[in-house]
Amino acid sequence: MAWNEPGDNNPWGKKQGPPDLDELIQKIQDKLGSIFGGGGKNNGTGGGSGGPSLGIILVLAILVWSMFGIYTIQPAEVGVVTRFGQYHETTQQGLNWHIPYPIEQVQPVNIQEVRPVTHKALMLTKDENIVEIEVIVQYRVVSAKDYLFNVIDPDDTLLQATESSLREIVGTSKMDAVLTSERTRVAADTKLLIQEIVDRYETGLTVINVNMQNAQPPAEVQGAFEDVIKAREDQERSKNKAQAYANEVIEKVKGAADKLRQEAQAYKAQVVARSEGETKRFLSVLTEYEKAPEITRQRLYLETMESVLSKTSKVMLDVNSGNNLMVLPLDKLIGNRINGGAAVPLLPDSQQSAKNQPTRNRVRSDNARDRGSR
Repeated sequence: MAWNEPGDNNPWGKKQGPPDLDELIQKIQDKLGSIFGGGGKNNGTGGGSGGPSLGIILVLAILVWSMFGIYTIQPAEVGVVTRFGQYHETTQQGLNWHIPYPIEQVQPVNIQEVRPVTHKALMLTKDENIVEIEVIVQYRVVSAKDYLFNVIDPDDTLLQATESSLREIVGTSKMDAVLTSERTRVAADTKLLIQEIVDRYETGLTVINVNMQNAQPPAEVQGAFEDVIKAREDQERSKNKAQAYANEVIEKVKGAADKLRQEAQAYKAQVVARSEGETKRFLSVLTEYEKAPEITRQRLYLETMESVLSKTSKVMLDVNSGNNLMVLPLDKLIGNRINGGAAVPLLPDSQQSAKNQPTRNRVRSDNARDRGSR
């Protein structure tokens, strides 16, 4: 005999049996009826007290059930509400309510979290070389509805799009460029292509950044490629030195050219100023010449002869107006000319008579006095 069958073998010392559901409901109705002013026990005769008590129970049950529809959405999240498994609406952060399960369900989705995915693989380049590339893609959700309902696994879809895009970009690039100078360009083009693919599938994702963590040849040829890279670096260093030297030479030449240009401009200005001065001087002389032609002609002749003869060591004498006893200190005259003194030219009588008339008169008087003394 089992322990739960009626008899003396009951370990609790009394009979135990399955609870009577009708009796349990009846007790709940009686309790609620006493609370809300209903009748006593239901005698099963179909009295009026049974109906209101059952309605109250249903109302309370609905109220308790509806309380399970209250939910909270965090600041970085949105709530995607589904009704009987289909999309119904998207709720924002804060306290919200929906029809409880099984009619509606809420799934929160973080739309501000930046999610990383890493992909590493061997890829073939345009020049038929193999490179090992590792990239990290950072992305986040921008449409919670598309993220949950359009694709079964959006994160895996983005990973596959990353591999496809990276293989396409690397396959159209040369190995040297991928390893050195065009790594940034490869990452940028890969980002654009990934975004194009995930938008085509309407995954609700946006790619924030693509970082190329590593790009190197396979381990079997690593040493040879390191030598190539060092040689390329030496080449770039030599080019930079040559460019620096060229820039220095060019700057010097430009400086010299500017100096010559400035000197030429200064000489031009000087010549122009001198020419303008000579022109003004000539015009002034012309004006004076028109007033007194003979005097002006004689003055011009004297100035010209003075300018010419001041640069020679020859001494010119007017023999016709001189005498036999005239003594010339040639050493002093020549010394004066060497030291910058002006020459004393002797002009013809027709042009010098006016200038030398006092001197001639003085010489004549001296000669007459000499003859008288004799």
